Amino acid sequence: MPISHAVQGAVFTVVIDNPSRLNALTRDDWAELGRTMTALSGNDAIRCIVVRGAGDKAFSAGADISEFPETRANAGQARAYGAIVAEALQAIQDCAHPTLAMINGVCTGGGAEIACSCDIRIAGASARFGVPINRLGHAFAYAEMAPVLAVLGRAMVLELLLEGRILDAAEAARRGLVSRVVPDGELAAEVAATAARIAEGAPLANRATKHFLRRLADSRPLSAAETAEAYALCDSKDYAEGLAAFLAKRKPKFKGR
Repeated sequence: MPISHAVQGAVFTVVIDNPSRLNALTRDDWAELGRTMTALSGNDAIRCIVVRGAGDKAFSAGADISEFPETRANAGQARAYGAIVAEALQAIQDCAHPTLAMINGVCTGGGAEIACSCDIRIAGASARFGVPINRLGHAFAYAEMAPVLAVLGRAMVLELLLEGRILDAAEAARRGLVSRVVPDGELAAEVAATAARIAEGAPLANRATKHFLRRLADSRPLSAAETAEAYALCDSKDYAEGLAAFLAKRKPKFKGR
């Protein structure tokens, strides 16, 4: 299955599973990725989602261009294909749970879009990043550009797209594309430790943080109800547990309610 998964406690790992093609995604794979992320978003037992590629050669090289003559040969087909990609990326961005991209090897094109749609990006030292889409005579569509723009800003997006240049992991970290870089052999352990820290936090608080950030991206003034919403968690059992644990100098045990 091109999109596979594994579960360890409250951490769910989504795997782009096509290593023979550097984890490139077909149109059907994009659709499956979107459905998977939408389903996981509604599962309150989850506290963190790790997104990674299968094997050690690539996070994802993006769309499987070999199928483009059949699936994306003209503007009409491209719009239909692009709608599926947009839904998948939006499903990652809108996921209620914290998302963490584990990046090793190639992370280009649609792979970079997926990574930038995640909340946190951790890369191995061998990771390589770029969006050389102009080599295809095509440009980033709005929905595909949006998550990369949100992470990198206009100047860096222009540099990546106009030059078609590939960045190494060190430069990607300097330019803000990834949160941190670790030796390849330490990547799995670093991601696991990060996911564990996230999962130990109050899940209601983590979900609220993501919700509030999405709302603040909208320029409309906050309503009175929305302002009040920011304090509603103080009525939760997790808040009571967090306070009690802090005062007792012990680790809290959050239940997500």
